[in-house]
Amino acid sequence: MLQQYTDQIETIGLYGFYTLLFLLMGLSISEILKRSNVPKFGQYIVWAVLLLGCVGFIFKGLVEVIWTSIY
Repeated sequence: MLQQYTDQIETIGLYGFYTLLFLLMGLSISEILKRSNVPKFGQYIVWAVLLLGCVGFIFKGLVEVIWTSIY
């Protein structure tokens, strides 16, 4: 039974790993921004770039799911 769901398990594990990676990147960036006294505008730019990366990854995943379900 486990062999039937291998692709799904791998996909969930990969997305979980990416989620953890984005979370750890966010925590490390937060710490770096606190220690280096970056101005607020610079902090907003850094967080916007990180957020757009996360949104792009989520959008890519959604497009992939929709694309594979149609074709």
